[in-house]
Amino acid sequence: MAGHPGNAEPLSPRAKLAVTAGKAAAAVSRAAGRGSGSVIGGRVALKLDPDLLTRLAQHLDVILVSATNGKTTTTRLIAEALRASGPVVSNALGANMPAGITSALAGGSDSKYGVIEVDEKYLAGVARDTTPKAIALLNLSRDQLDRAAETRMLAEKWREGLSGTKAVVIANADDPLIVWAASSSANVVWVAAGQEWKDDAWSCPSCGGVMQRPGDDWFCGECGFRRPPVSWALSGDHVLDPHGSAWPIHLQLPGRANKANATTSAAVAAVFGVPPQVALERMYQVQAVAGRYDVVSFLGRDLRLLLAKNPAGWLETFSLIDPPPTPVILSVNARGADGTDTSWLWDVDYTRLAGHPILVIGDRRLDLAVRLEVAGLEFRVCDTVEEAVQLAPPGRIELIANYTAFQDVRRRVGN
Repeated sequence: MAGHPGNAEPLSPRAKLAVTAGKAAAAVSRAAGRGSGSVIGGRVALKLDPDLLTRLAQHLDVILVSATNGKTTTTRLIAEALRASGPVVSNALGANMPAGITSALAGGSDSKYGVIEVDEKYLAGVARDTTPKAIALLNLSRDQLDRAAETRMLAEKWREGLSGTKAVVIANADDPLIVWAASSSANVVWVAAGQEWKDDAWSCPSCGGVMQRPGDDWFCGECGFRRPPVSWALSGDHVLDPHGSAWPIHLQLPGRANKANATTSAAVAAVFGVPPQVALERMYQVQAVAGRYDVVSFLGRDLRLLLAKNPAGWLETFSLIDPPPTPVILSVNARGADGTDTSWLWDVDYTRLAGHPILVIGDRRLDLAVRLEVAGLEFRVCDTVEEAVQLAPPGRIELIANYTAFQDVRRRVGN
């Protein structure tokens, strides 16, 4: 599946104008201190040429990545792996709706690959516009309940939207919702990437029956819907390829979830002829992803910045933090980009933080405080990250925040 850079028709005058105007709008936004400008730039460009995304994608081998958790990191890992085979353009900062994707691709005229993270709600539409060669589907779980439909409905939209796609779909066989969504596609590569969070996958997406889950397997006892045989698998610290060869995973990113992301990324890279050993070696270069996992110095203390946006994400994050008595700062907001419904806090098992000194900040610190109180944990509520850092006991601090809270913290600590 070689790419064909340079074989695209030249952009029309209208498309060129749209790209130029978009870049100008983005530059104005950056100069005004309003972020990267990728979203406003893309919106301006698409207003001037509604078909611009299709035009920008036509010369690229496009890979789409979608999931509730892990899509930004997996997009980054795939991009690093594919750079072994040619130049890559990617929306590395996570602007994953059509405007942000358009902005990213506008900067990739000489690229061979477009590795694109896509918000779950927009996957089918972006796939229609960009004609991807590969689509990676990682997981589906509850997230932003005020904005997104429940997970079964989202899986159904994916299933309908991907039906008939010519793309190779690389999908997590351990998540029944992903299997249901991907099963309408003709060419699926199944990956055993694991599923820590199972609370959204106890009913069969096919018939609504109760899912049986013996060990790592799963099946519906009523309709026979079941886990498919896999080609790729995460096994401890190794990726098992379709030939049964085991390739060591060496990542600077922490946790089991990132090993799973690396496994999926290796399977995607193989579709384009990049061998697992080469792909995995290149992934070692990734130290942080849009600030996630960065360790920063602030007020004389080391803080590790961790993003967790929903119950499944918090569960994975708890598994990778340093053990007690490591201090932990938790920050939760409920702004538009987070989802304004904080009822998900009650789905998170905060008792896993027992023994850690806990400090709570963020717009919704009192909501979180009530949740921690019910969990029987000791904690302190603080007004600012500065106060929390100054009150934290000695040692590196683990700071876990949801989306806009994470951005707030990055600005405060100069990251």
